[in-house]
Amino acid sequence: MAVLHVDKNEFEKIKGEGKVVLLDFYADWCGPCKMIAPIIEEIASERNDIIVAKVNVDTATNLAIEFGISVIPTLVVIKNGEIVSKTTGYRTKAQILELLK
Repeated sequence: MAVLHVDKNEFEKIKGEGKVVLLDFYADWCGPCKMIAPIIEEIASERNDIIVAKVNVDTATNLAIEFGISVIPTLVVIKNGEIVSKTTGYRTKAQILELLK
């Protein structure tokens, strides 16, 4: 499945689909965000059982505020509509996959 780029409205739609959601809060100017992007893309292409979505904090400010994002990249895992994991900074693929368990 491809990575989705979402804003608040699109997030509300995917949140209700019943799948685990991995949100990547990022900005185009953020170095660590650029480093983690290929890993996020790879996970999205390998895992059809989850929804992988990117949230640009510069354009989806309301969603970033709702999630209390103050550092990027921030990865948030949502299961059954609830946040079950939230981590900031660069993470390896193995670390991200561990968040999804």
